[in-house]
Amino acid sequence: MFRGIYDAIIDTKGRTSLPARLRETLVESFGDERFFVTNSKPVRLPDGAHASGLALYPFNHWLELEKQVISCAPEEMTPAELDAVQRYILAPAVECTADKLGRFLIPPHLRKTAELERDLVFIGLATKTEIWSEAQWGRVRLQDVQNFPVNSSTLTKLRL
Repeated sequence: MFRGIYDAIIDTKGRTSLPARLRETLVESFGDERFFVTNSKPVRLPDGAHASGLALYPFNHWLELEKQVISCAPEEMTPAELDAVQRYILAPAVECTADKLGRFLIPPHLRKTAELERDLVFIGLATKTEIWSEAQWGRVRLQDVQNFPVNSSTLTKLRL
């Protein structure tokens, strides 16, 4: 499982290094060093704007996700919502493999959407990893505090 928060840098060619612990997790927990990178779900901010990051999925998890989206039933999503998910998440996805130093290329179309310029943050979220610009991550983190389910019975059951 992916865990932790890691700082990184992206160079002018769009290369960054997947943190060593996340690379190890790809192989140890998911059995494959290949992965897909695409847009993450947009986060709605209080001012009405949206923050956009990237999501890194282990290879086989991505293939399953694609199947689930494609076979989504009409009662689960409207046709317009399904089209939006396909265009925003599925279409821009790229298959990646890190080199011996852990570097991989984030294509220009994904860098642009996520506003990645130099300082990045990798966020381990169990079965996927998110990649945020440092500035966007700060905004998303503040929104997470606002959205945190303080009085949730589920949190009590989880002992959080």
